[in-house]
Amino acid sequence: MNLQRPNANDATQTSNRSRDVAPASGICTRCLDGCRGNCEVFKASFRGREVIYPGPFGEITAGGDKDYPVDYSHLNIMGYALGAEGLPGGAVGDSDNTLFPNANTETVFGDVNKVKMKVPVFTGALGSTEIARKNWEHFAVGAAISGISLVCGENVCGIDPLLERDANGHVTRAPDMDRRVENYRRYHQGYGDILVQMNVEDTRLGVAEYVIEKLGVETVELKWGQGAKCIGGEIKVSDIERALELQRRGYLVTPDPSDPAIQAAFRDGAIRQFERHSRLGFIDEEGFYAEVERLRGLGAKRVTLKTGAYGMRELAMAIKWASNARIDLLTIDGAPGGTGMSPWRMMEEWGIPTFYLQSMTNELVNKLSDTSGAYIPDIAIAGGFSTEDHVYKVLAMGAPHTVAVCMGRALMIPGFVGKNIEVWMKENNLPKTVSEFGTTKEEIFVSYETLKAEFGAEVDDMPLGAIALYTFSDKLKVGLQQLMSGSRKFDIPSISRSDVFALTEEAAKVSGLTYVMDVQREEAMRIMSE
Repeated sequence: MNLQRPNANDATQTSNRSRDVAPASGICTRCLDGCRGNCEVFKASFRGREVIYPGPFGEITAGGDKDYPVDYSHLNIMGYALGAEGLPGGAVGDSDNTLFPNANTETVFGDVNKVKMKVPVFTGALGSTEIARKNWEHFAVGAAISGISLVCGENVCGIDPLLERDANGHVTRAPDMDRRVENYRRYHQGYGDILVQMNVEDTRLGVAEYVIEKLGVETVELKWGQGAKCIGGEIKVSDIERALELQRRGYLVTPDPSDPAIQAAFRDGAIRQFERHSRLGFIDEEGFYAEVERLRGLGAKRVTLKTGAYGMRELAMAIKWASNARIDLLTIDGAPGGTGMSPWRMMEEWGIPTFYLQSMTNELVNKLSDTSGAYIPDIAIAGGFSTEDHVYKVLAMGAPHTVAVCMGRALMIPGFVGKNIEVWMKENNLPKTVSEFGTTKEEIFVSYETLKAEFGAEVDDMPLGAIALYTFSDKLKVGLQQLMSGSRKFDIPSISRSDVFALTEEAAKVSGLTYVMDVQREEAMRIMSE
């Protein structure tokens, strides 16, 4: 494992003075009285709880960097020189019909009312964080034109400054949610869907009623957790009046903005931000079934479930209850996760890592299927993915029930990149990394003319972050097509567990996949014996 420095990381803007560090504590081996910083203990000595979180808030996303004993790099993808599967109409493969662009990357999720996606990926939950709010148009339009699904995360209505509620405390007007749904729908081409998440706060606020009945949202996602943290959703606010308003709405806000001592510290400038927390959710089997039926009764065409990096007990509950309720998609999010607002040490040290969690998922799904022949919901895996080989490995390892990969930060970054290129172009300040390809959007973005051919003059009104997300999505698609053709698998359903193998015996033990030295051994020996 790589050296971990638990007392210093760029995410918390801390660093060790010494090059020699005690491995367990992360403290310099020679801690000097008079040191001017800036390890985590040093910074926390005067900034306290602020150092729990990555920063600066609203300007970054942060992902845990703990190096686990086994991960997806311990798998490799099989290639074949014989045969082909997944060609249209069951065609036999030959050198003319197995060109890699013939590989079909479309995937489908859902029980009755199915959703198609052009690429088997979709966004992580983009909710009430500032970085999601201010970049939403880039993410939403980009997902729509890419033909993938978009997840609108928790607490969006609850923190809307223009929120209006009725006498029962239920939302009657939430302009930011209206904007988010409309941004996606404007360019929706029939592939993908917008999923709106529901946590404890959202349920109490009547968000499901609002988005289904007033906005026509068709897919609602219940949320048990995520891979980055084991507590509820968090954001930070820098205005004490805003903090007091969120407190009046029923949120936990810390430090307490109504406390006179805290108000004095805010006036002094010592306290600069307040945290808004959500309540912890508690699961109950009968309550879960009742909530699924309630949402369907409101008109939801699809109900999905997102669960986090919990242990095998909660994972089993998620799979079994999702099966009984015929959930349309179960997204399982492993550690370490990546988000714009999670406690840093929690991201580093909490939860089941994704590789192990998917291995557990496969074991439990197989047991359920083998013992009862039960309905198995479509499954998506989340937790640290960014490339086409990640997508292939996840689909293969979880075949046939894993149909998609949820990508968090990897699908946010293109939004940032395109947005910033737009700013840099206006300022005539393009960095060399960009300007070497040109100075106009037509020159810089390889997908610009493709989009123009599809959308005409409308492409000129699209935010460049959306065009960047489309361009990145196209890279994933083409890269995945190449991997699929190398494995002679020309559609997603034909990808199987035999298309990946373990490079280490430990990875084989954890995943149940075949160790590299045993792959096709019996067939090879039979050939040699003939």
